[in-house]
Amino acid sequence: VQLQASGGGLVQAGGSLRLSCAASGRTFSRYDVGWFRQAPGKEREFVAAINWSGSNPYYTESEKGRFTISRDSAKNTVNLQMNSLKPEDTAVYYCAVKVSGGGWSLRTNEYAYWGQGTQVTVSS
Repeated sequence: VQLQASGGGLVQAGGSLRLSCAASGRTFSRYDVGWFRQAPGKEREFVAAINWSGSNPYYTESEKGRFTISRDSAKNTVNLQMNSLKPEDTAVYYCAVKVSGGGWSLRTNEYAYWGQGTQVTVSS
């Protein structure tokens, strides 16, 4: 599975961005998908995930109510709508696919395929 993340950019605090993760080589409609981010000097951290059926999305506490993850099976994409962005959301955002089944995971090492990342910068 090849993943392509897009939609990042520069936005002012309080603004919105919509990230998209497109898959090629194989449909990822059967797999759980997660979004992670990595800020300079920090470890990659979990942001949100959705299981293969599109149900049961999960967010960390700081993203709950601001971010929405969704699947578009027709376009073979998983999207991350980010609203009310804060400067601390600044990072490179990565999408990843977990093929081992059992639902989404917060652990980076359980995801087998990763996109190249898209930069999100939120100015204050």
